[in-house]
Amino acid sequence: MWRAWRRWQDRRRHGDGPWGGLFAAPPERSWVSLDLETTGLDPARDRILSIAAVPIVGDRMKLSERFEAILRPAADAPPPALDALRHHRLRPHDLAGGLDPHEAIARLLDWLGPRTLVGYRIGFDVAMLDRLAPAVTGFVLPHRRIDIAARYRARHRHRAPESSVDDAGFEAIAAALGVPQLGRHTALGDATTAALCWLALQAGR
Repeated sequence: MWRAWRRWQDRRRHGDGPWGGLFAAPPERSWVSLDLETTGLDPARDRILSIAAVPIVGDRMKLSERFEAILRPAADAPPPALDALRHHRLRPHDLAGGLDPHEAIARLLDWLGPRTLVGYRIGFDVAMLDRLAPAVTGFVLPHRRIDIAARYRARHRHRAPESSVDDAGFEAIAAALGVPQLGRHTALGDATTAALCWLALQAGR
């Protein structure tokens, strides 16, 4: 409810501006699977390392039309821990050659348009982007989003109400849906896996 009110307010203020197209109605049966790799799990403190987004149209994933970006740390930011980089299969010189964070967000939003976002625990990814987006657009992301974990739980409750999967992780959901995990803990790998999970959920609806 709060986000719907915020979206209404932002649309009134910015709907006629250069980023007003983000408030348009999302195209039907068109989604974007989004994943971020970050220095940690605290949206208020941690930083984005890389972004990947994969379009889905109807029953097809369009990997060749994907968006990818590595973000360069701000000059005054401490370098990310090497363990975090290794975890996400990144190297220090990958970040050094990356995009300025605000430029990366601008490119992502220009590519994304008003399409609906799909992802595993997508609320975290949006919260991370919302820290940077207002400096580019003047407002937080207005996009509709679909959480793979929530949709999987809803389907499971419908099919097996006597059991619970409230704590099902990404790996468990992918395995249950028969989806291979490609490049786990990389932005593109996880975005691709989430896209395949969404297609599997749609096919089994």
